[in-house]
Amino acid sequence: MRKSVYILLFILISVKGYSQTFFDKSDIFNKKRTIFVSGINTFNWGASIGGLYFVWYKNLPKTKFHFFNDANEWQQMDKLGHLTVSYNFAKTSADLYEWAGIDSKKASLIGAGYAFAYMFTFEMLDAFNEKWGFSVPDIIANTSGICLFSIQDYFWNEQFITPKFSSHLTSLASLRPDVLGGKPIEQLFKDYNGQTYWLSFNPFYMLKKSSKIPHWLSLSFGYSINNQLIGNGDTFVYLDGTEQTSFTPYKQFYFSLDIDWEKIPIKNPYLKILFRGLNIIKIPFPAIEFSKYGVKGYGVYF
Repeated sequence: MRKSVYILLFILISVKGYSQTFFDKSDIFNKKRTIFVSGINTFNWGASIGGLYFVWYKNLPKTKFHFFNDANEWQQMDKLGHLTVSYNFAKTSADLYEWAGIDSKKASLIGAGYAFAYMFTFEMLDAFNEKWGFSVPDIIANTSGICLFSIQDYFWNEQFITPKFSSHLTSLASLRPDVLGGKPIEQLFKDYNGQTYWLSFNPFYMLKKSSKIPHWLSLSFGYSINNQLIGNGDTFVYLDGTEQTSFTPYKQFYFSLDIDWEKIPIKNPYLKILFRGLNIIKIPFPAIEFSKYGVKGYGVYF
């Protein structure tokens, strides 16, 4: 539930500032734009945190501040989710401040600070929740995603390595709909068995920008899990009448191709908006899976 909220929030923020007046970045510092962007960020921060509290946290049992070590939960899939979400929050915020005319290096730092503070607020909500707690591993994952964006942006003013997300429905969700989602839209965000987190990059472009290979064509390495229905990774036994089926979790690694939509040279502002949103999602392509069960190929993998 919480991760699905994070993902929906950064998708909304990714497109929030783009209208006809947002197409051109200011060449000089624009005070009105800066105030506007800061106001929008503050409003989104307060509204989303407040909304999540009343919808999700308010009726959950409370306790005093405490820590919770969930480093091994879901074989680190949720940590990759934190990394991806934090990356996109930092990137979107920095892009908006650059639009307002703030120097790219300063905008990168502001975006990093905003993303860290925003995600830290969620951890504080967890810290007083009886079921969870303040997660240092979550903070590390958040910081990793922010650094992945900010270091690239600060030193090179572009993104060579981009984290992405893909998801498909699995039959496992029906076995534990309360945990993995009951409705299809919930399953896409809650069922880790159908999710894959990717790192996409073009090694030729990273080493030599004059490469004849298109800058927008990327290699992509993915990570996922399967057969996991319990957070701690134990074998899950499903009883159906007199029959029982055991599900033992295992890891999956993928290699595929991808498209970096933001490196496609276009001038149409509406397409730029579309491509900015598409770059969050790993585009379905042929893929190769590596796991303890061997190697498996896919004509198209979501």
